[in-house]
Amino acid sequence: MTSSRLPVRRLFLVSLAAGLLLAAGPVFCADAPADTAGGWSKSLDLGLVFNQSGYSDSWAGDELGQAVWTATVNMLFARNISQETRWRNTIKLLYGQTHQQKRDAAGSKYWAAPEKSTDRIFVESLLRFSENNWLNPYAAVTLESQFQDERNTFLSPALITESAGVGRQFLNSDDTKLFTRIGAAFRQRTARGMDTVTDGGIESVTDLTHKLSENLQVVSKLRLFKALDSSIDQDLAGPTRRDDWKAVDVAWETTVSAQVSKVIQTSLFVEWLYDKEISRKGRYRELYGFGITYKLF
Repeated sequence: MTSSRLPVRRLFLVSLAAGLLLAAGPVFCADAPADTAGGWSKSLDLGLVFNQSGYSDSWAGDELGQAVWTATVNMLFARNISQETRWRNTIKLLYGQTHQQKRDAAGSKYWAAPEKSTDRIFVESLLRFSENNWLNPYAAVTLESQFQDERNTFLSPALITESAGVGRQFLNSDDTKLFTRIGAAFRQRTARGMDTVTDGGIESVTDLTHKLSENLQVVSKLRLFKALDSSIDQDLAGPTRRDDWKAVDVAWETTVSAQVSKVIQTSLFVEWLYDKEISRKGRYRELYGFGITYKLF
């Protein structure tokens, strides 16, 4: 439900988009001074986890075969576009399916159509200014969605967040990096067949990367969003649901990965979500995998 009561938000979004374009200009400028703009820092990791079980027809009991696969893509592209301005782009993709055997009315086994088990798209573009100062102003845009919903619609539902504020690099060593930022944020929730819902409020994001050893690493991100205004605050029915949009939304994800060999990695992904508009209980998911990973660059 798009609200006409929030013209300031539209002005903010236009200003933020213009600021991002102006700041990104030196990246695409061929004659940018060599002493202010550095090259791209890039990383791209591809992963595939596969688990399978099967049983012969002579096996006693009701055991049925199962196959589960999950593909992961983690991309990071960063560049210093000036001596004190850094542009960081992160893309995280997850998709997986479960194939299961079933029995027909005659008791014969057959493989049912695969069902989606994992589906996630996360894109973040972050501009940090005055990196050499105690506080770093920033502007950021994030997109959270999935490859397909139950109707095979791409990017539905989608959550887009634009934010700007200040951040602080508390730790910045070879083994540990901790950066926290807080600022004003505006969100748009979109889905096929539904009106867009717009929220305005305050967002806090904390990123932690810590190497426990040469081959063991922990990466964690904590995001908090407190809505101060919403386009749906007059449209919810019932007193018990009317103020749900005011509750703090929490998204906390942690990945522990161990590089067993050059191409084999084991990882544990844990995510805890709380959004009172969706559920009054926290939502939790855990993905553990042992499979092949390839660092493209």
